[in-house]
Amino acid sequence: MSASPANPLAGRLFTIRGLRVVLDTDLARLYGTTTKVFNQAIKRNAGRFPKDFAFQLTKEEAGVLRSQIVTLDRGGTHGDGNLKSQSVTSSLGHGGVRKLPWAFTEHGAVMAANVLRSPKAVAMSVYVVRAFMLMREELMTSAVIMRRLAEVDKRLVTHDVILRDIYEKLRPLLAPPRVQRKPIGFHVSMKKQ
Repeated sequence: MSASPANPLAGRLFTIRGLRVVLDTDLARLYGTTTKVFNQAIKRNAGRFPKDFAFQLTKEEAGVLRSQIVTLDRGGTHGDGNLKSQSVTSSLGHGGVRKLPWAFTEHGAVMAANVLRSPKAVAMSVYVVRAFMLMREELMTSAVIMRRLAEVDKRLVTHDVILRDIYEKLRPLLAPPRVQRKPIGFHVSMKKQ
């Protein structure tokens, strides 16, 4: 799913360490700046970005993410010719891993807009919040569906047990009746007196 004007972060939200995040390169592009300038502004204001707002990916996380991004967007560009990330797309021929990317949660993305202070960053922060809200709604809908499926599964198991019990009770009734036939021939019954 590629980004569209209506939803510039479509397909750019990832789950890392159990958190929904957006990468520094995608936020920089969205806020109208380069990744380098964006990350410098973040470093100058490091106190505003605790671990639950922003964190740097490990090499393993970047490797897993690289495979997801290459699958999402073959060719390594956002459609406007800008590379997504030097580090994440390094396997596309841009040298080795230079710097590991940063991941920003919803609160970190909004804080980044405040740090940058550009009119575009402030305006685009609304889109970021909406993208996270949409993702949260989709996850909640999925959770409700999974809970309902679990209830249906439990009910089916219960019904299966009840039906098996009914079948076992009806089984003797379904068998053909045994008819007692009289023996053929002449038989004298002797009674003892």
